[in-house]
Amino acid sequence: MSNHPTERLHGLDALRGGALLLGVVLHASLSFFPQQIWIVGDDATSIGAAMVFFPIHLFRMTAFFLIAGLFAHMMLSRKGWLAFAKDRAVRITGPLLAFWFPVMAGIVTALVWNAHVSGLVVPGAPPPPPPTYDWTNIPLTHLWFLYVLSLFCLATLILRAPFAALDRSGGWGRAVDRLTGALIGWWTPLLLAAPLAVAFWLDPKWIAFFAVPTPDAGLVPHAAALIGFGSAFGLGFLLDRRRDLLDRLAAGWPVFLIAAVASGVWAYNLAGGPNLAPMVEPTPAKALAAAVVALAVWSSAFAAIGLCLRFLSGHSPLRRYLADSSYWVYILHLPLVMLAQVWVQGWPGPWWLKLAGVSLGVLAVCLLSYELTVRHGFTGKWLNGRRIPWRRPADPVAVPAE
Repeated sequence: MSNHPTERLHGLDALRGGALLLGVVLHASLSFFPQQIWIVGDDATSIGAAMVFFPIHLFRMTAFFLIAGLFAHMMLSRKGWLAFAKDRAVRITGPLLAFWFPVMAGIVTALVWNAHVSGLVVPGAPPPPPPTYDWTNIPLTHLWFLYVLSLFCLATLILRAPFAALDRSGGWGRAVDRLTGALIGWWTPLLLAAPLAVAFWLDPKWIAFFAVPTPDAGLVPHAAALIGFGSAFGLGFLLDRRRDLLDRLAAGWPVFLIAAVASGVWAYNLAGGPNLAPMVEPTPAKALAAAVVALAVWSSAFAAIGLCLRFLSGHSPLRRYLADSSYWVYILHLPLVMLAQVWVQGWPGPWWLKLAGVSLGVLAVCLLSYELTVRHGFTGKWLNGRRIPWRRPADPVAVPAE
């Protein structure tokens, strides 16, 4: 792997896109859990749905934020702080503001339909009072990652200024690079799991099955989310300064994968499967669960990163297309998933077949809308930074007369 800072990292592109696309499967699986934890509950349920959800949820957003931090430093070093701030405001904060209301409208539509299908709403009866929201509980939905990423980018700009002013000679930067080098190895998940485990242990609302709590409601993220996702973003930011360390991560994938499987299975058992009861008291049992879950989060994230760097670093038109489309797919998918869950909830058939149908059907609709309305127009340039022109037919080749 070249260490040239301008080389495109196809493996990390693939992982970033895969992490977002897996969100479709993740949310689709929720309606098939043995106990109803989702607004839409299906007739066909299985513990297998929880086993699909758990490993995806462990690594997905931690890996995503690490890659986001790496690409953030890449852009900042190439274009400067002003262009970085403009790009992040347009391509991250802008979609959050633009799509939040349409997404909420779609979710509310699915909820109303589900209420009618489930008999929770009697025709002619007055509707229940609408919920009240403020800054503590405003629903960010699945778009919370754009809000948190906006906060991290803002923090990057704020922290960069004093560091750059104090490090004109570059001595501090070299020291940070050496520290980053010492951090990366088979021991990295252990080191990074420690502060995350403490955050889990101190959180009276922590549910072990959900690992890092997603800050999808309210404008102040959970401490565990800030620590877990913030440390991932920060490490990615530092790794872009030391691209040579990516080779070390790629070579370490077997160790990370073994640790991920072992700690992931242990974490699932300690969580009691899809047990939604929070671990309130900071007991020794909670400390063990917190440590194992935190280790599973980080080892699975590094296993995914190492595998993609090792085996997906070559250019692939299909992977590149899916990576480009993943941002749009993720923004659009949740209302469609919920509508599809309501539609199929009474159908006969095993849970896995319905899960596959919901996931593939929603993915197909999202990809079709991406190709026809996004990729080749203004929205594609807005979300992905570039517009892909429609492919024009090749000019006919003149054949000389014989």
